[in-house]
Amino acid sequence: MTTPNNGDTVSIDYVLRRGDGEVVGTTAEMGPQDIELGSGQIFPQIEQALTGMEVGDEETVEIASDSAFGPRRDELVIDIPRENLPPEPAPQPGMAMQAQSPDGQPLTLYIVEVGEQTVKADGNHPLAGEDISFAITLRDIKQAA
Repeated sequence: MTTPNNGDTVSIDYVLRRGDGEVVGTTAEMGPQDIELGSGQIFPQIEQALTGMEVGDEETVEIASDSAFGPRRDELVIDIPRENLPPEPAPQPGMAMQAQSPDGQPLTLYIVEVGEQTVKADGNHPLAGEDISFAITLRDIKQAA
């Protein structure tokens, strides 16, 4: 029985679902993803599950919103005057744009509404406030040298 340890690179397939079961991410088109265990590339709950799995094993990991992308924060939804945006490309709902938070940290904003004078943008992660689950399949283990 070979199971992965910290430092090993694992190859996994996954299906990411919202709490209501809607699929919001999958490796179906891009193929398995490589993750180095212990490097912080994925949620700790998934790393913990992977350390007990063998190649071919499948497991579903449930992650509560507070441990996933955190709670939704209303203060991260802002109105931006259209004159403060570049003319091209024209803002569209769902479009992502880069900004800086007041403390200078990079922030991704998602346009949720486009008005005549303003654009409403949301700095929350699209899955903030949501419980999520990952159905993972361990495809390969490359042991650390």
